[in-house]
Amino acid sequence: MLTGEKHKPIVKEELKGRDFLTLADYTKNELVYLLDLADYVKEKKKKGEIFEPLKGKTLGMIFEKSSTRTRVSFEAGIYQLGGSGIFLSSKDIQIGRGETIADTAQVLSGYLDGIMIRTFAQETVEELANYASIPVINGLTDLYHPCQVLADLQTIKEIKGTLEGVKVVYIGDGNNMAHSLMLGAALLGMDLTVVCPVDYQPLDTIVEKAKEIAEKHGAAIQVMEDPQLAVQDADVIYTDVWASMGQEEEQAKREIAFKGYQVNEALLSLAKPDVTFMHCLPAHRGEEVTAEVIDGKHSVVFQQAENRLHAQKALMTALMG
Repeated sequence: MLTGEKHKPIVKEELKGRDFLTLADYTKNELVYLLDLADYVKEKKKKGEIFEPLKGKTLGMIFEKSSTRTRVSFEAGIYQLGGSGIFLSSKDIQIGRGETIADTAQVLSGYLDGIMIRTFAQETVEELANYASIPVINGLTDLYHPCQVLADLQTIKEIKGTLEGVKVVYIGDGNNMAHSLMLGAALLGMDLTVVCPVDYQPLDTIVEKAKEIAEKHGAAIQVMEDPQLAVQDADVIYTDVWASMGQEEEQAKREIAFKGYQVNEALLSLAKPDVTFMHCLPAHRGEEVTAEVIDGKHSVVFQQAENRLHAQKALMTALMG
């Protein structure tokens, strides 16, 4: 539903003050609203129009895991919305020296208007949100990466014109990306197949949760081991690194396990002629994807990366505005 101003979504007051910990905490309508708002703020930026709904607001950004896209997109995003961002490394604040998460949450709530945290354990984000009186945004955990998937959904909608009925095939490690993609696809009526070696498949509990959600929204979620079979008639092929941050010591072992799971021209040829290739980045060219694919005509990885900025600006606007 739109106002008289072209493409401007009506403000959803019920989102103000909410946390964003996992996509499963949001309804289909709420996610559609966030995507519409992301399109709106992207259009504003492209036209060079000022859009500062967070003027005077401050976002604290806690990083226990380093990042390029997460830091730059959130820091640039809050600035473009009229606010300011404070980078907080775990080495720079007392949480890295033993202060409890509960104490940190309550202290920061007195200074800030929102917190984004990129960390290891999902429990850390949940505890922070439990004790904070301001919105907490999950910038990444080992279990979920909801901000990335919000940008991914925006990108797929831009390319394909819709989300419902789009067939997405994710090939690689059943990690935080696979988990969040399953939940996002299930909520928005997409068909998602996750393709992994048997020992690297997503958690059964999250697969079952995604399947339950999918049944309500006309989506289909499945997990399998055969990439060649999975990509038949795929609209989108998605991959991620085989060894995520913190798993570097497993690199050699994983290279053996994932042999045959590389996205290359031969695999891409089995999908639809207009198939779209996606990767959340950073990419290891020559491992999970060939240079020919990631730099080729089917790839939208840099459009996808840019949309982190717009999707997160929409998210901050909705939660902190």
